[in-house]
Amino acid sequence: MSEAMKLKRATYHLWTFTISKLIASFGAQVYAFAVSFYILQLTGSATSFATNLICSILPRTLVAPFAGYVADRYSRKTIVITAQIASTLAIGGLLTVSVAFGISLVAIYITTAVLAVTSTFSGVTFSSSITGLVDEARIQKAMSLNQMSISFAAIGSPAIAGVLYGTVEMPVFLVMYMSASMIAVLLESTMNFKLFARRKEVVAGEPKESMLQSMKAGLSYLRLQPVIMTIIWISLFINFLFGAFMVGHSFILIEKLKMAPEHFGLVDGVFAVGMLLMSLYLSVRKEVKFPLLVGKRGIIGMALLMSGIAFPLMISMPYPLMFAYYAMLMFGFGLIQIIVNTPMMVMMQKMIDDDYKGRVFSILETMAMALMPLGMVLYGFLYDVLPAQWILIVSSLLLIGVVLVLARPSVVRMAHPELDKTIVVKPEVVHEQ
Repeated sequence: MSEAMKLKRATYHLWTFTISKLIASFGAQVYAFAVSFYILQLTGSATSFATNLICSILPRTLVAPFAGYVADRYSRKTIVITAQIASTLAIGGLLTVSVAFGISLVAIYITTAVLAVTSTFSGVTFSSSITGLVDEARIQKAMSLNQMSISFAAIGSPAIAGVLYGTVEMPVFLVMYMSASMIAVLLESTMNFKLFARRKEVVAGEPKESMLQSMKAGLSYLRLQPVIMTIIWISLFINFLFGAFMVGHSFILIEKLKMAPEHFGLVDGVFAVGMLLMSLYLSVRKEVKFPLLVGKRGIIGMALLMSGIAFPLMISMPYPLMFAYYAMLMFGFGLIQIIVNTPMMVMMQKMIDDDYKGRVFSILETMAMALMPLGMVLYGFLYDVLPAQWILIVSSLLLIGVVLVLARPSVVRMAHPELDKTIVVKPEVVHEQ
């Protein structure tokens, strides 16, 4: 295939990938909204609601390493399509049970767990395939368009699901999700996952690595990549310390400041708008030159915004001003999250060998999510016994400290040697004869 044809095909991949993600994300978000409301309406129990969240988070953490091994070992196109078909069948199973016997909590929990597993395999494999689907010059565009599709779904799906929930039965939501999933399968089946891939060819008769050996090889590869290890450790601490935001944001606005539910929904919606606008901007601008440095500054900015949540707890504000303040804060969060995530992911896409991408991204996902449940439980306890403002301020300072230590100047220069201004080239002295 000529280079011009490959670039044309890559353009097709950009839009097919984006539309596929938009449709699948929209269906998943509508389903999640409907199921959450259904559980709370049926039981009125926060424990039942939390159990469904655990059924979503725990399987992802457990199967991510296996998903990375499979993504590096087998056909990535086959894995993505199989995972999407499995999601469709899982929803179809829940639909059948609900029509035949009536929907039950156990059936919802099982379906949520299956969907968590399939989305992990699909997500890790898609992340590993970006450099095979599009040319190197448009990796940032691909990552930004992917994030845009998720943001569109996050903005639109709650509104549509909220309107539908009061007028249609649960099976209608399941049919919508199944339809979206089937369309995603059809779109993904037209994509060439090997277009720009640089994976090692399998040699006939060569001894095959076992799963354990393959995972060990992935860890050994990571140990030789100090910059990627730094990003993974930063992700681990961010997800733990951001439990202060994830728990505190809702707790402070609803319980402490008595914000009306419709205003709280608008504040959360502004977050998705910020993500969408920054994703749109990054999709059309040139690639970020120093992603680790930008990410470091962005995380410090996020920490400062997190501490800003505490401000109205210390200084009384009129309700309209408080609403506007938190809307601006969440808009800033949405912007900065994309500024941090997208350039760092582009850098990792370029740094990691194709044959190790699955294992590295699965380790990143595992470590990013490993401490999230612990952080949410710990901060849930802390908010019950300590002043909320001090929890947020201390957590923000800890986050800034962690980033300054892990992404210290020597590590940033390792990732971007062109920043190192300590090397001074002396001009050659010409002696006259």
